[in-house]
Amino acid sequence: MNFHVISLFPDSMRGYLSESILKRAQSEQIITVSFYNPMDYTEKSPKGALQRRVDDKPYGGGPGMVIRAEPVIRAVRDAIGRKRKVQIVHFAPRGKLFSTKMARVFATKYLSKEIKDVVLICGRYEGIDTRIEEVFPGMKVSVGEYVLTGGELPALIMIDSITRQLPGALGDPNSREETRISATKYYTRPESFTHKGESYNVPKVLLSGNHKDIDKWREEN
Repeated sequence: MNFHVISLFPDSMRGYLSESILKRAQSEQIITVSFYNPMDYTEKSPKGALQRRVDDKPYGGGPGMVIRAEPVIRAVRDAIGRKRKVQIVHFAPRGKLFSTKMARVFATKYLSKEIKDVVLICGRYEGIDTRIEEVFPGMKVSVGEYVLTGGELPALIMIDSITRQLPGALGDPNSREETRISATKYYTRPESFTHKGESYNVPKVLLSGNHKDIDKWREEN
């Protein structure tokens, strides 16, 4: 699956994408992540240099600045190219709440060859000129009931969660906690340790080897 991220601050995302599971998923070509900065798609000055001005004051007044539609349109066009199986995502507070279920839908559509490329449009400031949604209709997605500085974190959340659903992304498919009985309590070695005079021990059921009892304990926890 190919992720195309439209962002004014791509460097804010690269660190997370270059570690752990997402790094391996890219090296094994399970996913690709490409960035398109609207600043690189601004108009040229009379001397031929990019103006790199992407925002302007909102019509009707109000605080903050709005990202202009045209540089974003050019960036999205470059991302899409001649691709046909593309899903565009707009991040919006009133969008559909992202979930593991939605991540599975993306993965399923990819595996069935319904979609191959996902364009994630990250807003900043007061947002992007609404006409971008008219030019490029797509899904409106929210990652939670809170306000963030930009769309980069939501984009990372989607890439991370969707990637987990793709075959080969996790070394062991059973690592997906959402597909098995999993508890909210976890223990590893040592079996017991002392802190400030108090002993902390692993529950005996986890040491029993009785998987029926262990599953029951996990369901209860």
